[in-house]
Formats: sequence, C-alpha cells, structure tokens
Amino acid sequence: TKGNVDGIIVHGPRMHDSRISLLNDIGIPYVVHGRASDAREPYSWVDVNNMHAFERATHFLLDLGHRRIGLINGQESMDFAIRRRAGFEAALGARGLVAEPRWLRSGEMSETFGHDMAREMLAAPTAPTAFLVSSMIVAIGVRRAIEELGLRMGRDVSVITHDDVLSYFRNGAEVPLFTATRSSVREAGRLSAEMLLELIATPGGPPRTRLLEAELTVGQSTGPAPGPAP
Repeated sequence: TKGNVDGIIVHGPRMHDSRISLLNDIGIPYVVHGRASDAREPYSWVDVNNMHAFERATHFLLDLGHRRIGLINGQESMDFAIRRRAGFEAALGARGLVAEPRWLRSGEMSETFGHDMAREMLAAPTAPTAFLVSSMIVAIGVRRAIEELGLRMGRDVSVITHDDVLSYFRNGAEVPLFTATRSSVREAGRLSAEMLLELIATPGGPPRTRLLEAELTVGQSTGPAPGPAP
C-alpha cells in the first residue's frame, strides 16, 4: 500500500475467499463482516449466527406442524447462505427428516427471484406448506406468488424470512408482517468499525471475533400447517 489506508472492512465473504490470505500477506489491519468457513489462517470477524438462526426458524415451522418446507436461499457460494442451509438441514435432521432437493433453491436475492422460485414450487402437485427465505426482498416476492395463486400467507402457506433491520425496509408497523430472524446489519457494521479501530490502535495483537445472535420475532406470515383438503 501507499500508506493512505489504515484498515479495511471486508464484506460478503465467500467460500475460498482469497482476500483473507492476501490481507494477511500485506499486513494491513482488517475485519471481515461475516466469516469464510474454509479459511486456514486466523482473522478478525463480526458475524451473525446464521446457522442457529435458521435452525431455530425451521424448528418453529416444524412445531407448527409443517413438514413440507421450502428453502429459498442466497447464493450458496456465500458463507452466510451455506451456514443458513446447514441450520435448516440440522433442524430437519433432529426430527428425523431430510431436506427435499425439489424444495431447495438458491440464487441472487431479489423480489423476482423469490416470486419465481415460490411460484414454481407452489405449482407442483406436492407443494411446500411453508418457506424459509433469506431476505425481506425475496420474501416480498414469495408473498406475491402466494397471492397470485389465490392463497393467503399465514393461513395457506407460512413464510419466515431473515430481516437485516434496514431503516428503509421495515417489517410492518406495530405487528410485523413477516415472522423473521432479526439481526441489524447496521449494528454489525458499527461493531466491525469499532473492532477495526481497536486493531489499528493495538497492532500485533491476536485476531478478535464477535458472534451475534439473531432474535426470532413472530409476525402475520406464519400459522399452523393446513390440514388435508376435505
């Protein structure tokens, strides 16, 4: 470097993320917002416990009687998405169930992606009664697909999403629209910046880590699994 950068925050770590070894070689202080599961070198990070969040959300749906649960995940080259799928599969496995490949989707998180994947799965002869979704924008697309088919979210099809608590994208008013695993991306950014400043102020120390737990908030998008048609 030319000496005009004191530290770096790395966002969106992937599996096999070469940035970690590169920054270790350069020797500049850095903090990863997230984790890279396969990294062999120690590094500082701040991350939400994505595996536990989606494991807990899946158990919530299972407790409501759902057994046909679709996962609409982010791109599974991203570490957070891999951990979320692992949590989903762990909860199913704890109940003697396995994830159905026909109800698993991953891709770029957008409203259109959520709509198209949900519409495709709901049109199948055996459709999911619930979806676990990786972001609010994807969940909005899932809701649109449900309503286009004349179904009602929370009654006919349940939805749980992850909510980054973005100020411009609120999950309803007093009563949340979506049942959600909530973890503030703004707070994670603040903690990452604080950690980076500490690393800059005290060079040569060991890497620091911070694991944040998401809270599960119950909204209008979940309900008991529908019974068989009369």
